[in-house]
Amino acid sequence: MIQFILNDKTIATDLPAGMVLLDFIRYHQHLTGTKIGCREGDCGACTILVGEITGGELQYESMTSCLLPLGNVQGKHIVTIEGINFPGQLNPIQQAMADCGATQCGFCTPGFVMSLAGFCLSDKKPTYENAIAAIDGNICRCTGYKSIEKAAKKTTEIVEYRGGGDPAIAAAKSKILPEYFAQIKTQLSQLETAPPATRYPPLAVGGGTDLYVQKHDEMTHADIQFMFDKMNSIIEEDGKCILGPSVTVTDLKNSPLINRIFPDFQRYAKLVSSTPIRNMATIAGNFVNASPIGDFTIFFLALDASLSLTLSEGEGTRTVSLRNFYKGYKQLDKKPNEIISKIWFEIPGKDFYFNFEKVSKRTHLDIASVNSACLLTMNGDTIEKASVSAGGVGPVPVYLQKTSAYLKGKTLREPQGDKIIDAAIEIMKTEISPISDARGSKEYKTLLLGQLIKAHLGPPINTK
Repeated sequence: MIQFILNDKTIATDLPAGMVLLDFIRYHQHLTGTKIGCREGDCGACTILVGEITGGELQYESMTSCLLPLGNVQGKHIVTIEGINFPGQLNPIQQAMADCGATQCGFCTPGFVMSLAGFCLSDKKPTYENAIAAIDGNICRCTGYKSIEKAAKKTTEIVEYRGGGDPAIAAAKSKILPEYFAQIKTQLSQLETAPPATRYPPLAVGGGTDLYVQKHDEMTHADIQFMFDKMNSIIEEDGKCILGPSVTVTDLKNSPLINRIFPDFQRYAKLVSSTPIRNMATIAGNFVNASPIGDFTIFFLALDASLSLTLSEGEGTRTVSLRNFYKGYKQLDKKPNEIISKIWFEIPGKDFYFNFEKVSKRTHLDIASVNSACLLTMNGDTIEKASVSAGGVGPVPVYLQKTSAYLKGKTLREPQGDKIIDAAIEIMKTEISPISDARGSKEYKTLLLGQLIKAHLGPPINTK
């Protein structure tokens, strides 16, 4: 039995745990304000809010309900567009959309309103940039966005009006959202949840953002081991950064440790999908999906990350380097009954340089044509060690071993710097096997990767 709070009502259901929340909301609860759009997490028409108590605080995140299985909402607060309505009048967020003329056909509007409601329930500063970031997973095909952007700006004033303290209680007291929000934290703490599973189903699911796109119908009745709320810590231990397999992209963004190691991490993460998907997508899921252009697969390849693979019954663990994890297209060094139980990498020393680059048809919210990461350990002007990875240029994510080995011991300062970079690009061409597809020709992808290597190795590296 799955129990959670849906808007202001406690729900208990024995429907299949693999059913996506979107179908439960619309077809079993008849809450049709949440729209069916792409069913792939791209359009944002089905956006809802998920609230849960973390570290003693009630926190809300926007998610796409088309990819969210019921098994991942156990013990949480789910908010649909109906759950933020006031009787007989618009709430302030909806009024801002109306005042700014930010809707035409109206199909996408509930998703935008829910994302902005999530912004009002967050602890983020009430800035225009943060308001726009909150709706980066929502697509509108009518308005041209300027009116929506104006409504987002007005929402920053709403957040300022909300005041401080617990965001949910403050939003309820200031009549931004219904009064029942003030009681949700207490109700969640009293909600009975199911005891830990005593058996281990064969299919492990984290956020489901890949599996539910690929196998939507199969997943509804699949025998699933839900991993989303398990093993999501990020810690430092003995010079290593150790991550649980269920760490999401948002967890990485919010981690003080990750941001200390990688000062530019916020910029890197912005290139990966959208806010709702970043709130759901897990790192282990990204690895196991085995996409040749998986953004964080490429990121962690450059860091020479290692994986602990554990039998799903909990008996027996082995270690595999991420660089040896991929045996062929969608083929892994992983048994069907193994799960990733831990991910770790050595934290680079003080004198290092790391960079992640991605090229796609749209700068944000798009699948990469080519992506690449680079880690350089420096000794003054000299590269002591290099690790370069690339995606979109072969059937599996690629660690450019020969290119990395060539860079070792090289100094990139002028006058030789440009020649060394050009030589590295020529070696790179011998290590890749791109194909022509919808994201570009093989010649184009080869050229792109060369440009990304120049981005890695050019200024400020060769001017130090």
